[in-house]
Amino acid sequence: MTRLDFPQYLEHLRRDSARFRDVLATCDPAARVPACPEWDAGDLLWHLAGVQRFWAGRIRSRPAAPSEADFAEPERPDSYGDLLAYFDEQSAALLAQLEVADPADAAWSWAAEQTVGFTFRRQAQEALIHRLDAEQTAGCVTYLDPRLAADGVAELMEVMYGGEAPPWGRTELGEALVRIDLTDVARSLYVRPGMFYGTDPESGKVHDGPHLALDEPGDAAATVRGRASDLDAWLWRRRDDTGIEVSGDRTAYDALMRAVSEPLD
Repeated sequence: MTRLDFPQYLEHLRRDSARFRDVLATCDPAARVPACPEWDAGDLLWHLAGVQRFWAGRIRSRPAAPSEADFAEPERPDSYGDLLAYFDEQSAALLAQLEVADPADAAWSWAAEQTVGFTFRRQAQEALIHRLDAEQTAGCVTYLDPRLAADGVAELMEVMYGGEAPPWGRTELGEALVRIDLTDVARSLYVRPGMFYGTDPESGKVHDGPHLALDEPGDAAATVRGRASDLDAWLWRRRDDTGIEVSGDRTAYDALMRAVSEPLD
């Protein structure tokens, strides 16, 4: 419903990565990142460089799973200028890998979807939100593309806070539907809040907690309404709920909010 074509994801990734870099290039390296106050501009630059380095490696070595060495961080450059150069290198590497990859190819991911296409979508969304972080850090915020933001809301519901249960867990969905109206793209998402129960047999970590699932259209108990760009930034905790309207059953809405209030690993 909200998915973009893969060339569009690639173009958004290219543009938002470039905007992220250009904004931070003229920003005070010590400026704090509003959404991540423990980070300064240099930390934000280092973070996205590392993310793009990791996923370039996943596409380059597809379909192999990452090794322990792939998760190890290299030595961080000492100067801000060297950090910018390092980001340029890693961002170019990710774009180069995706430019020649078939989105249908098998590739490792941490989600149920094990294709190169997962990386197209996830990294376009990653760059969008961190571009917003960079702009908020520098005080020069620009608009979020509404179609990409709408898909960002859908990705949050179906992947980041939802998705297929692993074999060692189970999902119990509730009866109430919540409709999310994306007013600037004239689309609606239907979300069913519930719970996930399971313990990872490898780590022993208990993952019991709220869970979401995108569902077919139906009678919604509650409605959340706003522009896709506002909803995406709000759900990623990059802005407040100004301009976002809520109506209907409060219990259903609260179930949705419990899920999206969980920290993203």
